[in-house]
Amino acid sequence: MLWIALVDRIGSGLWASVSVLYFTYVTGLSVAEVGTLVAIAGAIGIAGAPLGGHLADRLPLTHVLIALQILRALASFALLTTDNFALLVAFSALGGLGDRAANVLTKLYAARIAGPDRVRYQAVNRTVANAGWAVGGLVAAAALGIGTAAAYQWLLAGDAVSFLCAAALTLRCGEPPSPSRTVATSKDPRPKAKTAGPWRDRTYLAYVATETLLFLDDAVFKVGLPLWIAHASNAPHGLAPLLLVLNNVMVVALQVPMARFGATTAAARALLLPLSAIFALGGVTMALSVTGGPLTATLFLTASAIAFTMAEILHATVSWELSIALAPENAQGAYLGVHGLAQSIQRAIGPLAVTAAIATGPAGWGVFGATIALTCVIQHRLVRDHLDRPALSVPPITVSEH
Repeated sequence: MLWIALVDRIGSGLWASVSVLYFTYVTGLSVAEVGTLVAIAGAIGIAGAPLGGHLADRLPLTHVLIALQILRALASFALLTTDNFALLVAFSALGGLGDRAANVLTKLYAARIAGPDRVRYQAVNRTVANAGWAVGGLVAAAALGIGTAAAYQWLLAGDAVSFLCAAALTLRCGEPPSPSRTVATSKDPRPKAKTAGPWRDRTYLAYVATETLLFLDDAVFKVGLPLWIAHASNAPHGLAPLLLVLNNVMVVALQVPMARFGATTAAARALLLPLSAIFALGGVTMALSVTGGPLTATLFLTASAIAFTMAEILHATVSWELSIALAPENAQGAYLGVHGLAQSIQRAIGPLAVTAAIATGPAGWGVFGATIALTCVIQHRLVRDHLDRPALSVPPITVSEH
């Protein structure tokens, strides 16, 4: 599965950084049309996470993953065939739906295949995925130097081919044990306890709501830092891409080593308190970046980027463990599907949150950091009495990743 993550993310890296340019220069959409396309596709894509989780509790996980990779490939190839706005929206939405569903199923695969080592497995998987993004992004940057319509089309085609390769590699992966399907197919005449499901689990829904805010570090790097550097600080504009590189390098270098601090459910919950302090520090250093000249601004912004990256790394570790620990074994797919909504919703509200902080000025960043810090404390309290389920103990099995 690690090779699959690498191939998948190389393809995504090829396309993600040039998609807006493709729709602008190749298909001829206006700025308003591009914005509408991205918004609609993103809104429809939100449904992918719960849909993917629902299917994974009822069908073989690898089969669903293969189908989703093929769907993503077909959606990408279809974008090459038209410049009709309605069709571009439809194909982009299908791709987004498949992408969000595949992300949830990849996490579920790790939970089932790695058992108690799921946090470390996810850390390695995320490190590999970030490396793939970096490779794809470098290739895309080189293609941008060419700047022709054909160059953009080849990048999109490369994205589609990466999904087909991922589907082919998934064919060689073993199907992990599934508690939900074991329960559903058992011939034991004794009645089975029914799970109400995540939509009626108020604690889990509240947990997902707090997760939405904890994922806001993503919007800080994609929107907040570049706009703050450009419009409010005295730092050189060229600092923005360098901080994005710093973020990527730190994740690749530190995600696996830091995973050991959240290897158990109790340890993952305990991490929420230092995570709270780190989020608060990120907000404070962003606010202080306007207090001096270019050097001072650069130092504070770099400190803020380091803080938000550490928050990203620690939160990923906490999230992997708690999202599984709070889910009943016979409904892990459905629960993780609902948990996947947190990232999807954050993509919609995140840009609004950080632009509101920017519009408010330095105090806005202080409130931004303090709000997420308080959310960490709330989540720490929220999950305290609901982590008494036994940890997942599916024995590891050998998986072919040739």
